Amino acid sequence: MTAGAPVLTLRGASRVYPSGTRALDRLSLSVVAGEFLTLLGPSGCGKTTLLRLIAGLAEPSDGSVEWSPDGGARRLGFVFQEPTLMPWSRVEDNIRLPLMLAAVSPAESAGRVGEAIAHVGLEGFERAYPRELSGGMKMRVSIARALVTDPQILLMDEPFAALDEITRFKLENDLSSLAQRRRLTVLFVTHSVFESVYLGSRVVVLSPRPGRVAADLRVDGPAPRGEAFRTSAAYLDACRQVSALLALAMEGPLTLSLSPSGGEGTTPTPSPSEGRGQG
Repeated sequence: MTAGAPVLTLRGASRVYPSGTRALDRLSLSVVAGEFLTLLGPSGCGKTTLLRLIAGLAEPSDGSVEWSPDGGARRLGFVFQEPTLMPWSRVEDNIRLPLMLAAVSPAESAGRVGEAIAHVGLEGFERAYPRELSGGMKMRVSIARALVTDPQILLMDEPFAALDEITRFKLENDLSSLAQRRRLTVLFVTHSVFESVYLGSRVVVLSPRPGRVAADLRVDGPAPRGEAFRTSAAYLDACRQVSALLALAMEGPLTLSLSPSGGEGTTPTPSPSEGRGQG
């Protein structure tokens, strides 16, 4: 897959659950190869549902999820909110699980597990049990388990939400470096404006349920990210812009017309032709 080419496109995708809850409504979104896309929105706006549609764990009620003709682009890794590790298995065995399910030979899986462990900085803990690990280390194991299948797209559902700030900052830096090094396409769900801007080369803001794309903006910054960016004026300015977009989305259904600002991201303005009450 060529960098910058579309990996997948959602066209008017809706998801209605059997209870009648409409989680997503006519959502359209294209994902570009190699970008780090962060999905930001309030609880219940359909962020997790969107990842499930992409992963094939659920089907859209209307609309479609269309993949690039390059079949390799459908190699997915999924990191959930909780590490979901097997407590009776060591770190290396937890990471090896997807390879075992895919009947990968022991010789090949050993090399791939070792590589995944090195990528997340867990050397020396291969034989440890989950009970012997900190929360951040458990999440590293979960990330390694997703990487061991050599995905081209990494789906991450609030993986750092339960971690303390110091651990979260460290993992954000490591993830940014890992995504750049592996040339991953990442879709990362978060409730944090600051996290969405720090990690994302692109931030998509979803409206309250039913989820729709309320705003879509580019964040310029170094790749990978680093602490100098976290304290920069450009970062703080981008956070202000995303906060404003989120606040507008939370006020109710609206359409945002996004125009280039000439700097970081874009400037939000309600579309006069649509106005509130539309969307």
